[in-house]
Amino acid sequence: MSKRQSAKYKIDRRLGENIWGRPKSPVNRRDYGPGQHGQRRKQKLSDFGIQLRAKQKLKGYYGNITEKQFRRTFAEAVRRKGNTPENLIGLLEQRLDAVVYRAKFVPTVFASRQFVNHGHVMVNGVRTNIPSYQVKEGDVIEVREKSKQIALVLEAVQSPERDVPEYIDADHSKMTAKFVRVPQLSDVPFPVHMEPNLVVEFYST
Repeated sequence: MSKRQSAKYKIDRRLGENIWGRPKSPVNRRDYGPGQHGQRRKQKLSDFGIQLRAKQKLKGYYGNITEKQFRRTFAEAVRRKGNTPENLIGLLEQRLDAVVYRAKFVPTVFASRQFVNHGHVMVNGVRTNIPSYQVKEGDVIEVREKSKQIALVLEAVQSPERDVPEYIDADHSKMTAKFVRVPQLSDVPFPVHMEPNLVVEFYST
């Protein structure tokens, strides 16, 4: 199963941050952008540039989802009652690929999307292969029986690189995870500072 490392690390270098907190990220060695102009002195960003960067960082973190999908998620966050930035984070964390990643069934969010796409995951006993599927509170996500011995899964479960957050109750002996609740921004273990409020400003201008 491909991990698409070059693609995700290109996002890291373009943003100049190790957005997934991975030890292999090239940003740990070179904190400048890719390409022949990557080492140029950084220009001061405009307000629009800062907002765009915040959007690209959040969009990239969740597997570089398409602009169309991201806008649709934002529109739903606006439609819902309450705080729009918090709603946006909650909706992104409810994506099935995000939950599979958070439960540590796979090592990266890119691998998670592919894992779901290939039909290795069930939600409440039903095989589900749509990465953007919105998981609800109380839903049980399970790795299919024939997929539990995949090397990628065994490696991810044993990795000390990150912990399962409190809003997901994972049982790695059974390869199941219960989505306990929709998290707040402060609950989500982002390795870098995320600013969904700037994303709201970006789409509001």
